[in-house]
Amino acid sequence: MKFKDLNIIEPILKAIEVKGYVTPTPIQEQAITPILNGNDLLACAQTGTGKTAAFAIPILQKLYNDNKLSEKKIKALILTPTRELALQIRDNFREYGANTNLKCSVIFGGVNQNSQIEVLKKGVDILVATPGRLLDLINQKHAKLNDVDYLVLDEADKMLDMGFIHDVKRVVSHVKEKHQTLFFSATMPEEIEKLSQYFLRKPKKIVVTPASSTVEKIEQTLYYVDKPNKIPLLLEILKDKSIESVLIFTRTKHGANKLVKVLESNNIKSAAIHGNKSQGARELALKSFKTGVLKILVATDIAARGIDVNNLSHVINYEIPNIPETYVHRIGRTGRAGKTGIAISLSDFNEKPYVKSIEKLTHQQLKIIHNHDYPMVINSITPDKQPAKRFISNKSTIKTEKPSKNKYYRNKKNKEY
Repeated sequence: MKFKDLNIIEPILKAIEVKGYVTPTPIQEQAITPILNGNDLLACAQTGTGKTAAFAIPILQKLYNDNKLSEKKIKALILTPTRELALQIRDNFREYGANTNLKCSVIFGGVNQNSQIEVLKKGVDILVATPGRLLDLINQKHAKLNDVDYLVLDEADKMLDMGFIHDVKRVVSHVKEKHQTLFFSATMPEEIEKLSQYFLRKPKKIVVTPASSTVEKIEQTLYYVDKPNKIPLLLEILKDKSIESVLIFTRTKHGANKLVKVLESNNIKSAAIHGNKSQGARELALKSFKTGVLKILVATDIAARGIDVNNLSHVINYEIPNIPETYVHRIGRTGRAGKTGIAISLSDFNEKPYVKSIEKLTHQQLKIIHNHDYPMVINSITPDKQPAKRFISNKSTIKTEKPSKNKYYRNKKNKEY
């Protein structure tokens, strides 16, 4: 099947042809027609399978055929959890709708609201927003949603995880009663199914892949390593010349900053992206990464939503996520649009239960790499008051933080010094 077989109008067909789109992905093929027919939709598809185009193309077409465009009122609202994802969706709408004269804008928190208020005053057809900032502007009477005909909840599972659902419900309460709602999620746990019943009316349900499955073309490997040796092992991995670009995940903002400092001390250029960074810093880091100026980006899970790099070769889980669905989202940053990708995970002993949860969720066993220079030695959980011993190979010349007095080093022959 081709896009032209889905009854897409010529202005949009020309725009997506410029993007190189010819054959729709499964989620696009199954979602576009029901949306054009006016159905509410509950859709589950993996990250990187083309969900944005699946809802953006039919919404653009329906708005283009609407004879009230001159009013410049918000007719379509897309709610999403992060600024990066909001910006990405805005850009996609503008690209797909380049020949339609439809105006799409974005609003999110963390920046001054004045420019966003001016955009709303001038009028927009399509608004992409994060729930918190939009709710603020609604309460200040700057945003009105009583003309919204199309409502999209994107990354619904993440909005649930991040506690945005109450804000989402408040936002939706301002939308007129008769509207079409599209509910998109990369995973479909029971909580999402229940939540969808609150928003949707007799929806068409599309599940392109089994809930929380991982992209088959992504090669997934696992290294077991003691926590103090994660840095030297990571540096060894980064020497691989096949790594064209790599997104490294940490669980915390502090961890991301700390890792970047260690990488830079070893003459490896990188940047961190997380919620504590200014919007300008985040945009600069992301732009440098997408254009290839920067090869390594260290990110937290929340900030990584919306990072869409077509040729991202590797994802590294420097820290294993404690929520197994998060693993699916992380590795979905690579292997996008049918391409191959590599996901590498580094697990210490305390993270072993997280690995088991991931394998149970994905119904896959991660391929363990046994032959490496920093094999796991610690085989029991270390009490907080007795920090794990640090094991570093003799051959390593790694610059890292100065160890505290209650830590010591051991070489590969287990000789203490």
